[in-house]
Amino acid sequence: MSPATIRLGTASPSTQASTPETIAQLEQIARRAASKKIDILLLPEAYIGGYPRGTHFGCVIGSRTAEGREEYLRYFQNAVDLGDTVGDGAGAGEAWIKRALPGDAVPGSNETSKEPAANKRGDGTREQLERIARETGVFIVTGLIEKTGGSMYCSVVYVCPKQGIIGKRRKVMPTGTERLVWAQGSPATLRAVSTTIRGVRINLGAAICWENYMPLVRQSLYNQNINLYLAPTADGRDTWLSLMRTVAIEGRCFVISSNMAVPPPTIPQQIPNSHPDSSSAILTEEPDHENSHDDHTPIFSDHHPSPFAPKHHSNRRASCLTEEGFEIALPRSKSPVTPTTTTTTRRATPSPTRTTTSTVNTLSPSSKRRTSVFDKDGNEIVLCCKKPSHVTNSQTQPMVPPAPKLTNSSSGEWVSRGGSSIISPFGEVLSGPQWEDNTGLICTDVDFEDCIRGRLDLDTAGSYSRNDSFEFGVRGLDLSPLPY
Repeated sequence: MSPATIRLGTASPSTQASTPETIAQLEQIARRAASKKIDILLLPEAYIGGYPRGTHFGCVIGSRTAEGREEYLRYFQNAVDLGDTVGDGAGAGEAWIKRALPGDAVPGSNETSKEPAANKRGDGTREQLERIARETGVFIVTGLIEKTGGSMYCSVVYVCPKQGIIGKRRKVMPTGTERLVWAQGSPATLRAVSTTIRGVRINLGAAICWENYMPLVRQSLYNQNINLYLAPTADGRDTWLSLMRTVAIEGRCFVISSNMAVPPPTIPQQIPNSHPDSSSAILTEEPDHENSHDDHTPIFSDHHPSPFAPKHHSNRRASCLTEEGFEIALPRSKSPVTPTTTTTTRRATPSPTRTTTSTVNTLSPSSKRRTSVFDKDGNEIVLCCKKPSHVTNSQTQPMVPPAPKLTNSSSGEWVSRGGSSIISPFGEVLSGPQWEDNTGLICTDVDFEDCIRGRLDLDTAGSYSRNDSFEFGVRGLDLSPLPY
């Protein structure tokens, strides 16, 4: 690795049973990253504290349950206190980063300690993350659930091995029912940060999950002249990769995306430390995002129905999803569906030949339903059409986006399939997507001068912006471009 080459890395770990266990796992991942000489490591959205996928905290419009409030209490207890304030959603900003806030310890509570309580704030998570970065030499960016006052924020921290935490993001727009438990952060936290590694200046900023679907959020990062765009997420759809490639091309920057890979649960999937009688439900299928306004809407299995689902819906229509996310309604039948794994090879430009595996619904010979194949462009070609019979919903498996199947899980569908990846400024997939792998690390060596080479024909915050005609600003956010 040449002095000007930086090694970027990411992983797809899932939140552990408790916050201390998750931080211990983060330390193990950081040490493995250091052994692979990774310089910058990104970890998923809400990794510390947990993403509450599949739960509703006992809430419907006009009503909340006592069990749901208990579950919210446990979720709040698993969130971390970094010692910051609420502020206007941005916290205390530089005062928090520079540890200029007064200590928050209860007077007299440290009588047995020789250390003064002045300026000590939070629950110690900040200090642990800074220690891990310092000892490993890895610049760590991780998602976490931050609690301050009586609210929680979906946050991201930038942890420099030399300076400690140098910045923190709070998600400005939680998606759908995330807004039930996460407060809105201030756009002022979109300020990018800079670090220098072996003489290479890196300007990095993060957009969290579906913030990446907000064009003005993306533009606010481009305007700051970032060359490393970070996208921790909870979106495990195959379509997420195309968005990341668009961002890389649009911003002429390297992109790292990280999402948890959560194996099929063998017991009811709960918030960490929650009880079996909680209002959570098991998420056993990938959400149909194309037909939902919420990117994390749970879909419940026949064995674990939604507590709000009418009981007479047991014979609802069967369907599957195409690669593009379109739903195809299947006829009902008494014949079972047999999933068949097929491998296709297709060439993407400028990427080399890529092999992907997808699971497609095909029927047993007795069903006499039409059969079809897909060409390299994803078009379905019907081979023959026989008289169709009908299948029930319980016999149908959802189409899984193309990805290799690994053997590190139990039977059943993954709760979240991961998909972490690293993209070049020209949209080339350099590493990943990391499907159904919650233990591995992916990394790649990059030359950040590629970002400048890409500006020859596209600079969306400069020569290609027509800023003589279009005006752009974000209240409370300094959009001054950072130098390279």
